Amino acid sequence: MTNFTRRTVLQGGTAFAAASALTGPALLEWAKAWAQAAPWKPEKGAKINLMRWRRFVEAEDAAFVKMVNAFKQATGVDVVVTNESFEDIQPKASVVANTGQGLDMVWGLYSLPHLFPAKCMDLTDVANYLGKKYGGWTQSAELYGKSGNKWIGIPVATTGGLINYRIAAMEKAGFKEFPKDTAGFLELTKALKKNNTPAGFALGHASGDANTWLHWALWAHGGNLVDKNDKVVINSPETVKALEFVKALYDNFIPGTASWNDASNNKAFLAGELYLTLNGISIYVAAQKEAKAIAEDMNHAYMPVGPIGRPTELHLAFPILTFNFTKAPQACKALTAFMLEADNFNPWVSAAQGYLSHFLLAYDNNPVWTADSKRTVYRDVAKRTLTPAGLGSLGEKAAAAIADFIVVDMFANYATGREDAKGAIAVAERQTRRIYR
Repeated sequence: MTNFTRRTVLQGGTAFAAASALTGPALLEWAKAWAQAAPWKPEKGAKINLMRWRRFVEAEDAAFVKMVNAFKQATGVDVVVTNESFEDIQPKASVVANTGQGLDMVWGLYSLPHLFPAKCMDLTDVANYLGKKYGGWTQSAELYGKSGNKWIGIPVATTGGLINYRIAAMEKAGFKEFPKDTAGFLELTKALKKNNTPAGFALGHASGDANTWLHWALWAHGGNLVDKNDKVVINSPETVKALEFVKALYDNFIPGTASWNDASNNKAFLAGELYLTLNGISIYVAAQKEAKAIAEDMNHAYMPVGPIGRPTELHLAFPILTFNFTKAPQACKALTAFMLEADNFNPWVSAAQGYLSHFLLAYDNNPVWTADSKRTVYRDVAKRTLTPAGLGSLGEKAAAAIADFIVVDMFANYATGREDAKGAIAVAERQTRRIYR
């Protein structure tokens, strides 16, 4: 058994999951030592009701449950976790923010804390503690976590929305490597359809997949909802070019993508019906277990660069917030910090097998990113990602725009023929102006 001292806990673990994943009595012993040394002392009889997104990787969820159980035993805090789909997190969190009851914490998507910053507890002390201990935060973490100079949420992890593709299908389509620009990407998509090995990307209200790739497409062509001064600029020639590009892709997609949710492409890929999509690494993780032939024949790539000439990726952040009406603020802060300590975070991220990436720079060194070269591109997504605000400021307005699927609906309206380009842009412009007025 590892020996744990107060000094060890304060310095933080440096060994990674492969060598030092704690289990059973060792994990509990470490958790008790951590609780004794931590700056936050939970309230007597504290109870935390936490809502989180529903897992896509079973091993990740098991590791998270183990982490929570260790916290409960070490601190005596009763933690009740409910799991909700991506689509249900935001509306349910908004109800709680408005009523002031039902939950203490929400572990949500993208810029959720910025939807109701006045209802979020100040977590600056937690952010500073973790940043100092683990090599600092990425720039995107500060944008996601801070409102002004105050941290209103802690960006725990992000899921990279990257290309998942079948190698043999790509090569049969005439490509030795995955195209690095949008022109080559479109040509690949056309060739895949011709070979009956189609691509498909969500155009429905898929909070993760659709928002991720359609914001990428907009920005890749120089379009934006707002400019750096938060002035609405969606009505532009660049937006028209982005619409035309996505329509050309959609015309070569597998049928049904206009109604896909975040699980649809996973199912189609694993069923051998889909050969190219945008997703986290969860397809690959599932294929390694359920469809080994598919896993061996697939790989991942960064999103192609568009006419703007630089990467324009948006990845799915998972910030955790605490409502300021909680009766257990110290317990909530303690749980947040506990999750991101090395002896918890490294085994948890390893269990996620690349589905979750880090915002704290020290975790670049986790072996999960190099043990399998097909995972490596997911390591740096927190460094590469933009935020849903694009050029604008990340606040309540930008959070509302992505929550309302304005960009997604604009592209879907045009791609499916519900609107022409002028009409699709007009709807998006009207909705955006209503938010940014």
